[in-house]
Amino acid sequence: MLLALAFLAPACTAGAGGVAGTPGASGLRDPYFPKLGNGGYDVTHYDLTLDVDPAAHRLRGTAAITARATQDLSSFNLDLVGLKVDSATVEGRPAAVNRAGDELTLRPDIEVGSKLRRGRTFRTVVHYSGSPQTITDPDDSEEGWLPTADGAVALGEPTGSMAWFPGNNHPSDKASYDMKVTVPEGLTAVSNGEPAGPPTTAGGRTTYRWHTPEPMASYLATLAVGRFTTKTSTMAGGITVFTAVDPTVAKASARTVARVPEVVKWEAAHFGPYPFTATGAIVERKGDAGYALETQNRPFFPGPPSIGLLVHEMAHQWFGDSVTPASWQDMWLNEGLATYAEWLWEEEKEDTPAQDSFDDAYEEDANWAFPPADPPSAADISQPPVYGRGAMVIHKIREVVDDDKRFFALLAGWTKAHRHGNASTADFTAYVEKATGKDLTELWKNWLYGRSRPAADG
Repeated sequence: MLLALAFLAPACTAGAGGVAGTPGASGLRDPYFPKLGNGGYDVTHYDLTLDVDPAAHRLRGTAAITARATQDLSSFNLDLVGLKVDSATVEGRPAAVNRAGDELTLRPDIEVGSKLRRGRTFRTVVHYSGSPQTITDPDDSEEGWLPTADGAVALGEPTGSMAWFPGNNHPSDKASYDMKVTVPEGLTAVSNGEPAGPPTTAGGRTTYRWHTPEPMASYLATLAVGRFTTKTSTMAGGITVFTAVDPTVAKASARTVARVPEVVKWEAAHFGPYPFTATGAIVERKGDAGYALETQNRPFFPGPPSIGLLVHEMAHQWFGDSVTPASWQDMWLNEGLATYAEWLWEEEKEDTPAQDSFDDAYEEDANWAFPPADPPSAADISQPPVYGRGAMVIHKIREVVDDDKRFFALLAGWTKAHRHGNASTADFTAYVEKATGKDLTELWKNWLYGRSRPAADG
């Protein structure tokens, strides 16, 4: 599902061979990453076939992308950084491919172009290869394709998925995924969702298959290649639990990783039913990445996680993964709610009232650098106010509700209303006011958008 701004396009022109239509927009004008994503279509499914050689730092891939046109298309764009496009087809026929930086423009031939009408579903296949890149973000963190001690890991927040597959790289366009990944024998390839059959080995290489049936934003897709100790089980409700842990940190990670089902069950009691058919964790060595990430179904951790970090990343399965931000300006909806999940866990499991966590966050000067719903730049969307002050907003809502049963019903109602969809800050504030029956203008003004520190009891 795309933002309305995705549909801005030039006036009607003739496509290839005189076919009427307009080019899909190259970029969705996100407030912080205006060139990310593309207009004119909505991806429904990615089918990725990848051959990975970590030692040679090489990737060969085929991306079969099923999408629905949201306008009459003469051409459309995909996001891809670094990798070379070897060929592309649209509806089985060769398509012309032009490249400008990270933007691929695909122009179908006349026979296919006549079929790319609004509402029609079409299939694009891109064959590509090369050395996948590590991307440095505006805040100097690294994402994209990260080499590890025994393989590689792909992380995509906010832009990194285009380092390893072409697509519509914006959180507003979610899709289901299938991945078929071939790696050197002895290595394991772990991704989102559930294993789609057992691995197969031939000619010294092993192929793994993964299936993610629920919609997923591209930034939440992951691939970890390396030596892992894996474990599969089933928890209550038939949810598959798959964990993959680097053997060098297996012992140090064991106690926390074993608590994944407990944490999922506890969060479901507070935030509503778990939104996916699979859960788990990927734990790499320390230093393989600079941060943990809420990759869908299976959060990624760079080293043994603490219980608080596990609670945080698992909470994102509701806040961020199922209910995904409409734009990167809405990042606080992910991080503020996940941080508040930590406060709730500490309150119920560790006898630390959420009010104490609020007080600590209130005294932390870094939380007041800017309003959580209005970061100054792309470099700030993962800075302290988005987390700590975002959580303070949630605590203030809890004070307004003044009844924990009703408060948790409010959170569960939010995840139900936007399950597997996208939502903005405006959607959230309108929802809370309707659910509480109160005008919360002053709360939003002071805590969500205010540029100064309000009184703690304000």
